Amino acid sequence: MLAIVIPFYKLTFFEKTLNSLANQEDKRFTVYIGDDASPENPTAVLEKYKNDFKFEYKRFKDNLGSVSLVKQWERCIAMTQEEEWIMILGDDDLLDQTVVSEFYKEIEEIKTTSNVVRFASRKIDENGTTTSPIYTHPKTELATDFLFRATRSSLSEFIFHKNKISTVGFKNFPLAWYSDVLAVLEFSDFKTIYSINQAVVSVRISSLSISGGTDNLRPKYKAAFQFYYYLLTQKKANFSKNQIKELLHKSSKTYIYNKKEVALFFKISKIYLRNLFLADYLGFIKAILINYSK
Repeated sequence: MLAIVIPFYKLTFFEKTLNSLANQEDKRFTVYIGDDASPENPTAVLEKYKNDFKFEYKRFKDNLGSVSLVKQWERCIAMTQEEEWIMILGDDDLLDQTVVSEFYKEIEEIKTTSNVVRFASRKIDENGTTTSPIYTHPKTELATDFLFRATRSSLSEFIFHKNKISTVGFKNFPLAWYSDVLAVLEFSDFKTIYSINQAVVSVRISSLSISGGTDNLRPKYKAAFQFYYYLLTQKKANFSKNQIKELLHKSSKTYIYNKKEVALFFKISKIYLRNLFLADYLGFIKAILINYSK
């Protein structure tokens, strides 16, 4: 019923990820590992766990993640079989030993509530040291509330109904930045997210990860703009007037931090003016002028 998909590329923390799967109390899952033409061969490590849980490994001939992480996710997901639910787990993240068992404990309620399941999470560093509190969530929460609530998220802490992945799909933003957040909104039909706080997913933030990298800010800003612009132009009906204003403010910041993308200025301006947010638009112009004077 549950497929755990791992788009593999880096070996550094991979064995720790596998170990967390081997330690699951409930083994009702199959792991699908899609090797993105990595220069690091994981087969020796996988051999250690061949009797601990069921897995399938496939090495792809071409490196797709460097072009599109979303397309790499998609071809890894295509490895799955009859499972109804899918978790996409980073090759450096860890599951507490009760993650799978807690999922099955709640499965009947999940089926009648949401297509999106979220676990509690924590951040860890290169050494596995916890660097954050445990982030917990309301048991059920509107997806729009999730978006505006002051919290963090990563792809690894979610389980999605496979049908939603197949019919809706992931949006292909640069570095897949915000692709997971949009998936939560769209896979839930902008309705309910179901949270399990009794088990924790540890998300590794390191210099090797996209989240921890500092040399990729420009594509992150570009992705952020595309995300907010998509919501404002394609999904506006799901938001209140105040929420639209907040999305616009967030979109505006992506331009202010990336002023070379002049086309973004005109796109943002059009949304401000179309919605008659004139005072807010003047604030946007003022922020640009202040930023230019620095």
